[in-house]
Amino acid sequence: MPSRYDAALQLDISLEMAQRHGIPSQISQAELDEIDQHPPAWLVQSRANRTGKKPVWVKLECAVCGYSEQARPKKWWPAFTMLACFDHDLSELPKPADAGAHREFTYGVGSRFTGIVDAPAA
Repeated sequence: MPSRYDAALQLDISLEMAQRHGIPSQISQAELDEIDQHPPAWLVQSRANRTGKKPVWVKLECAVCGYSEQARPKKWWPAFTMLACFDHDLSELPKPADAGAHREFTYGVGSRFTGIVDAPAA
């Protein structure tokens, strides 16, 4: 039975919106499919308001082990070159494509990632 989080992912809405509009903490797949195929007015309006500029959910994937999760993108996230789980040492990361690049790190991305940006040498 899908959770409210799973429903938010499938409907491409925020978890807060799912809760606000009465999506229960557990919902049957049949009920979820019905909402998706025959959306209520609030979901129709939400879909109509999308500009496509900012995704509701993004897939975060570790460049070392492939672990992935879905997360809400944050305004402060730069365009990451790659992501790595907290489980990995920095020496395990793939080398930068540009040998002269320097790495910038953003900690606390999603539930367990470090974001890496390979910036060109100045």
